[in-house]
Amino acid sequence: MKVLIIIPAYNESENIERVVSNLIENYPQYDYVIINDGSNDDTSDICRRNEYNLIDLPVNIGLSGGFQTGMKYALRNGYDYAIQFDGDGQHNPEYIAKMLDEIHNNDLDFVIGSRFIGERKPKSLRMLGGNLISVILKTTTGKTFKDPTSGMRMYNKKLISLLSNSIDFGPEPDTLAHLVRSGAKYSEVQVSMNDRLAGESYLSMTRSIKYMAHILSSITLIQWFRKKPKI
Repeated sequence: MKVLIIIPAYNESENIERVVSNLIENYPQYDYVIINDGSNDDTSDICRRNEYNLIDLPVNIGLSGGFQTGMKYALRNGYDYAIQFDGDGQHNPEYIAKMLDEIHNNDLDFVIGSRFIGERKPKSLRMLGGNLISVILKTTTGKTFKDPTSGMRMYNKKLISLLSNSIDFGPEPDTLAHLVRSGAKYSEVQVSMNDRLAGESYLSMTRSIKYMAHILSSITLIQWFRKKPKI
C-alpha cells in the first residue's frame, strides 16, 4: 500500500526540519510531500537546502488550496492513501500505522486521528467551539464526531480523487459533514497530539471567531445546496 503524508506548511521555518527529519529517519515506509504555501519566512530555503520533496507555491493560497495541491499530487502518483499532517510538530507519526490498519481493514473512506475517544476534553474556549461543531454535526448527519477539528485525517483512493478535483472540499469539518451525508464511511482512532513548540498559530482570536462562523453556516445551511458526490 502506497501512503503519502501531505504536509501543508506556511511560515514553519522553526518546525519543518524537525518534523520532516523525523519522518525520513524513523518512518521511511511512508512517502511525504511538503506544500509550502507561499511562506514569507525561510521555510522554502530550509526545504530546498535539505532536498526535501517540496511543492513550492509562489503565493499563499490558504490551507484548502494547499491541501488540494497535495491531493492532486497523491492522485497523479497513484497513492492508495493520503494523510494530512501538520508541519508544526503537533501530529505524531507513530499513529499513522494505526490509522492505516483502521481504514484498510474496515474498508473505510476516511479516518480521523482523534484526541478524545478515551480522553476527556479540557475546558477552554477552543474546546467549546469543538463541542459546538460536534453537536451541529450530530444534528445534521446523525453521526458522532469526537474530534471534528482534528487536522490529522487519512483518506482512501476514492476520496483522494474526489478531493483533488473539487474546489468545494477543504480540510475542514463542513467537508466531513458533506462526505458523510453522501455516504462516506469513517471512524476515529485515538491519538495524542503535542503542543506547538515554536512559531505562531494562524488562528488568532479574530480568525477563530470567523472560522467558527464560517464552519457553522456551511454545515447548517450551505451544505444542503451542494451536489452530493458519488462515493
